[in-house]
Amino acid sequence: MKFASPYCARNFAALKIIVAITGASGAIYTQRLLDNLPPAQHELHVVLSNYAHAVIAEELADGLRLPPGTKMHSLKSMNAPFASGSNAFDAMVVIPCSMGTLGRIAHGTSEDVLLRAADVMLKERRKLILVPRETPLNLVHVKNFELLLQAGATILPANPCFYTNPKTIEQVVDTVVARVLDHLGVPQKLMPRWQGEQE
Repeated sequence: MKFASPYCARNFAALKIIVAITGASGAIYTQRLLDNLPPAQHELHVVLSNYAHAVIAEELADGLRLPPGTKMHSLKSMNAPFASGSNAFDAMVVIPCSMGTLGRIAHGTSEDVLLRAADVMLKERRKLILVPRETPLNLVHVKNFELLLQAGATILPANPCFYTNPKTIEQVVDTVVARVLDHLGVPQKLMPRWQGEQE
């Protein structure tokens, strides 16, 4: 198997990004994403669901490390800049995304600022990337996936790959985080590019 460099010659613009964390297991996915979003280039905003705090405390020994300059927002405050479509953010990533949060986004409940932000991203036709970590799936989950895909969201399940022979948990996680960065349009050094065989 042949791989190319993960680097790309394109110029990437600074982005305004919301990173939302829910109570699904997999806080390490959030941490690795934040570790790979350069705060000097991008404007980062973070919001946690109620149960995300408990999962972070259980799964991240040192807690959640935020890049310098990252803005944290209260779940119940609708004063966050991304609560309105008039303040155009570029992308939102819900990582990991619980099935409860995914279902509430699919049905537009907007009962807190996390759900409202996701609703805004959909209505403004901005990037909404959901990273569910659940198995097996039931029909309700699949129907919610369908609704969100039809509304314009990207469903990017936390399904790691192994063809690069990862040696650590972080390297396994990074195979998913690399795909999130690709869909954000942020250059990444985590994964080499697949190369087809030369004819």
